[in-house]
Amino acid sequence: MKIEEKAINTLRFLAVDAIQKANSGHPGMPMGCAPIAFLLYSKIMRHNPKNPKWVNRDRFVLSAGHGSMLLYGILHLSGYEVTLEDLKNFRQWESITPGHPEFGHTPGVETTTGPLGQGFSNAVGMAMAEKHLGAMFNKEDIQLLDHYIYVIASDGDLMEGITHETAAFAGHNKLDSLIVFYDNNEITIDGTTDLAMSEDVGKRFVAYGWNVQHVTDVNDLQALEIAIKKAKATPGKPHLIITDTHIGYGSPHKQDTSSVHGSPLGEEEVKLTKKNLGWDEDKEFFVPDDVKEFFASLQPTYESYEDVWQSKFDAYKSKYPEDAKEFQRIFNGELPELKWEEFENYGDVAATRSASGTVLNLLAEQLPELFGGSADLHPSNNTYLKNYKDFSGNNYRGRNVHFGIREHGMASIMNGMAYYGGIIPYGGTFLVFADYLRPAIRLAAMSHLHPIYVFTHDSIGLGEDGPTHQPVEHLASLRAIPGLTVIRPADANETVYAWKSAIETKDNPVALVFTRQKLPVLDRKKYAPAENTLKGAYVIKSESSPKIDLIIIASGSEVSLALETAQALEDKGDSIRVVSMPSWELFEKQSDDYKESVLPASAKKRLVIEAGVAQGWEKYAGCEGKIISIEKYGASAPYKTLFENYGFTVENVLAEADKILKGK
Repeated sequence: MKIEEKAINTLRFLAVDAIQKANSGHPGMPMGCAPIAFLLYSKIMRHNPKNPKWVNRDRFVLSAGHGSMLLYGILHLSGYEVTLEDLKNFRQWESITPGHPEFGHTPGVETTTGPLGQGFSNAVGMAMAEKHLGAMFNKEDIQLLDHYIYVIASDGDLMEGITHETAAFAGHNKLDSLIVFYDNNEITIDGTTDLAMSEDVGKRFVAYGWNVQHVTDVNDLQALEIAIKKAKATPGKPHLIITDTHIGYGSPHKQDTSSVHGSPLGEEEVKLTKKNLGWDEDKEFFVPDDVKEFFASLQPTYESYEDVWQSKFDAYKSKYPEDAKEFQRIFNGELPELKWEEFENYGDVAATRSASGTVLNLLAEQLPELFGGSADLHPSNNTYLKNYKDFSGNNYRGRNVHFGIREHGMASIMNGMAYYGGIIPYGGTFLVFADYLRPAIRLAAMSHLHPIYVFTHDSIGLGEDGPTHQPVEHLASLRAIPGLTVIRPADANETVYAWKSAIETKDNPVALVFTRQKLPVLDRKKYAPAENTLKGAYVIKSESSPKIDLIIIASGSEVSLALETAQALEDKGDSIRVVSMPSWELFEKQSDDYKESVLPASAKKRLVIEAGVAQGWEKYAGCEGKIISIEKYGASAPYKTLFENYGFTVENVLAEADKILKGK
């Protein structure tokens, strides 16, 4: 048995044994795709197991994340810090080999994958980042970023709608550093793929603008290598290599059947499969000595890839010192000293989406790593950087991204850029379409990434477009995502600090939520400083006496309504505190003493106002408080009419406040 074949079978049986031991997992895909992983890590990819974060490494994304044991196995053999004991603890408590790959959890894992289509789309974002940052920093004589992103994608990945979005985007933007292997095994969980899929995948990707090749036998390493070389020699297009594989390769009774997709082979079938492929039936987690020696012999080559690049970077630092300094800064995630200013001369009224656009453009001048756009809504989201050109296949240096009407794809591409590093990605759409982004937002939070979502048209306040475009349940839905910070500022001044918080956040995504309608720009000589936005909640207007008769809590556009109501109550002799609460998540990070100073436990009479569902506000309203909310869908009408009919008026809030004050 040749060493290549022996190494590939080692990969197969490490997966088989780990899944059998765990009595859980997906053996079929690793058994079928082992030749691709072996070829990439042993011969094709430039990577260094001693430094998995080396910036110019080739990236590998296992979009078919259910086949995680293939990735763990090749990482182990290649010399990453994944031990044989780690493989034996596959899918076990506190192991570094979970059921699906998790970014930041296992050395060498580039993305969190498993939800199908996400890894493919993350890889598009990585390819985009490589092009953009390369255009920023590469010189004619020294190329700092010139690597590839390799992907293994399944039929499930390519069925998911998100990959249609991002494949079209990649082709349109000529992302030719992206090479995707399509695991064409013709099997899904239910049975054969023709139960649900009959399109010509190759023709579909040709229509997207991809270069498509077909390797009819995945075990033909020479054919695979030739296809990769042809891809690299074909500029201007991303690449799809359709590879015909056999799910559960080598299993006498389960190869090419759906039964091998998501269940262990079973002890008897494991032995039969090992015998069929010339493997010792009685050995588990067996790595032959010559396979160990083969991968050990590759270590100097792996290290040389980075050494050569480091020499290149040293020359770059000498010749282009300022660019080198900036390159290191952005990849280290360090921020320059930024100038934050309140909108002192913004006028009396301003939509927070407009204020956001102003802040964003000021930030762009100071933060070259700020990069993004919107899902075909930049005039509405105010996400366009006015002094910069558009990103495209003809201008990778451009900073304005036209994601197209692809909200889900946009969010996953943003994740890919965040995984890549060196970029703070942002993307805009209407708040009501947060539903389209949700799977990618969840993964960003799980992976501790730092994309920034610009959600505008945040309530029934968007008016005439009607209930299809008026978010009601969306704030509650976003707040339910662990690890996502949601900030809904009350005016232009709070918007400044909402962006400050978003930019200075390091390890979680941030959703900024803005109005379409104009709001009063609150007089900060009269009310508390907007810098308090950074604390998530603050006393914007203090009570008129030591006794607090009522606390009114509000976010966003409802804060000005709360202040008007408080003034009317004060005129009647009541002592009212108003709390602006733009972010639950930021508030919960504050000390207990601070939280008590804002919302004293003794002040039980409280009124919450927010133009959305009440869900979650019970925590802050307390047992004696009330919530003015919206528990039905919106309607089509001018926004002032809507607020009147939905009870967001001083008169209605006063009536509810009176009930609380009178103990009714």
